[in-house]
Formats: sequence, C-alpha cells, structure tokens
Amino acid sequence: MIESHEPSGRSGPLAGIRVIDLTRLAPGPYCTMLLADFGAEVIAVGGGRAGRAVPAFARGKRQMALDLKTEAGRRALHAMIPGADVFVEGFRPGVAARLGADYATLAALNPKLVYCSLTGYGQDGPRSQEAGHDINYIAVSGVLGAIGPAGQPPQVPLNLVADFAGGSLVAAFGIMAALVEAQRSGKGQQVDAAMVDGCLSLMAMHFPLWGTGRMPGRGDGLLAGNAPHYRCYACADGQYVSVGALEPAFFAALWQGLGLGETPPDNADRANWPEIERLFSQGFLTRSRDAWAAHFAGTDACVTPVLSPDEVWAEPQIAHRHPGASARAVPPVPRLSRTPGIAQPADASDQTRAILAEAGLTSEEIAAALPGDTAEHPTHIV
Repeated sequence: MIESHEPSGRSGPLAGIRVIDLTRLAPGPYCTMLLADFGAEVIAVGGGRAGRAVPAFARGKRQMALDLKTEAGRRALHAMIPGADVFVEGFRPGVAARLGADYATLAALNPKLVYCSLTGYGQDGPRSQEAGHDINYIAVSGVLGAIGPAGQPPQVPLNLVADFAGGSLVAAFGIMAALVEAQRSGKGQQVDAAMVDGCLSLMAMHFPLWGTGRMPGRGDGLLAGNAPHYRCYACADGQYVSVGALEPAFFAALWQGLGLGETPPDNADRANWPEIERLFSQGFLTRSRDAWAAHFAGTDACVTPVLSPDEVWAEPQIAHRHPGASARAVPPVPRLSRTPGIAQPADASDQTRAILAEAGLTSEEIAAALPGDTAEHPTHIV
C-alpha cells in the first residue's frame, strides 16, 4: 500500500498524496495542478535554465528551487524522494539521468514511487531527442492534417490538443492508474506519457473515418465544418453562432426555428447541402448573435453563441455551475459529489528551506543545495 502522508490542512480524494514536480512550461504544471486541485501536496521544484512554469498552473503548490547540477542539490532532491508518492518530469530523455533524477535512481530510493515522464515524443524512438511543441505533435499524429478548410493551410486549435488533452490529462490518468495499482502491489512504476501517443488515442474515432464518406479529407465531412448543420454562421452584428444539429430531430428543430417550414430536407444527403447552407447563411444574417441565442434557448436545435474568452463567465450555464469562476479562477473539474476539488490560492513564496528541513537536511546542507542567485530567483513562477 502507498502510505498516505498528513494532509497538512488539505482536503479532497488525493489528500495525503505527495507529488514532486520538476516540470516547466505548460503540460506538466497543468497535470500537477489537477492533482493539487483534488488535495495532493504538490512541491514544484524550480531552479536552473529549464524554462518557466505558467503562473496560471501554480495554484495549490509549494514552491522551491534546487541546483540539480551540484551534488548538494541532487542530494537534497534525493532526501525528498522517500516521502513522495509521485514524481513528474518533462525533460528530454537522458536529461533527468544527468541530474540524478531518472527513474532507476529514484526508484532505488523509493520502490513505491510513481514516476511520470511527460514528453512530446516519448522515451524512445527516432524523434525522442527532438525539440517540439504542440503544433509539431499534432502534426505527426494526424490531428493537424485533419483540421481546417480544404485548399488552405491546416488550422491550429491553440495548444489544447497535444499539450493539455494528449499530454496533461493523459499523464494525470496514467499517474492515477499507477497509484491504484501500487496500492495492490506495493510497487511503483514509470509512466511514459508522450503527447504524440495521447493524440493518437484522441484520434481513435477519426482514423477509421478518414478517406470515407464521413470524412473524405481535410475540410470535408460531417464534423469537418463544411456540413451545413455542423458549422458556424455569421449573424447581423458580425458575431457567430454554432450549429450542431446532426440528428434528424435536432435538424428539424433548427429548420423550423429558422422559419423555413415544417418539413426539412434530408440533411444526410450531401446533394442537399449547398441549398441548406444558402438558406441558413441568409437566415442567420437577419438577427444578431444574442438574438438568435435567445430565440433558440431551451430548444433542441443545438444552436449556441460563439463566445469570446472574456464573455464565458457570464454565460448562464457556466455561471450556474461555477459561481465566482473567472479568467483567473478557472474551476476545478470534474465535480465530485462528496469530495470536490478546491482551487487553492497560488503561493509564490519560496519554501525551499522549510521543505528541505522537513526532509531532514541541516541548514548547511540546505544552503549548499540552493541555486546561486536565490535572492533574484526565489521561485520558478513568473
């Protein structure tokens, strides 16, 4: 069994789980923020030149800095490992080993440790040493080649797919699976979470559809944005509504709601698409976005306003489910009925000395482990 630590005032289903986080940038810190939201004690270890963590993902974490290029810094990290349940790193393969933080080294100190390596291409293979970002990972996994209008460059869906869906969420799932297994076996293991692999999994429904009538090519198909009943339309005020009336009953509600008659055409017949699109385009241009949203509210026409990020928090459904949420206070998800997640405030203070003292280091050992310029860089949050 993985021993649970004192929750230190934290609540939630992961209270008592201690996570050491060596990641930077976005995917790793978001993964560990999810764990912190549900009660895990996350210790974010900064220092060095490995990049900077995203401030939005700092909530609920304890911040510290170590110089892992020194023997004293590595000894300090090793002293923390016996009391940890999870370790997360996002370096290229081989870098963690040079810092004395690879799986073999840390597992020898704590055989129950769940060690997660979160990278773009994974721990092996011909691309494993290449640099990359979300756009590269969705490119080689087939995601990017399926998104965007035909005849134009593929369209980048922010960095949501590889970094967060294929990376952070898959890594968090792998960590939780390994923790559950460790409770049975008493043994930890390494979680090799590659963003490319996560993207392959996300495409499980779409790979078999590619090249068929459902998805003939990029920009063409039922979900590609060119079907008249699954796309966005401009309104009289230049804003947009989204339409997702795929099923016959929903399409009929949309057709009737636009005042086009009682009996709609067969929206599954592609021969009808040009005329349907013409009628829909003309119809939606007669009112503003919000007027159409109000008109279709409470119906099964599957029409919703396309909101900008600063409009989201006033949307009635979101305001109902997450009162008080905002751009700087995104709610923990999913909602649990008994032990819900809690978004703890971000604390940027440097807790290095306190954390290492808890691990049993002397003041001299702590001083030797600190990065050279701790006064200027007290933490890796910027």
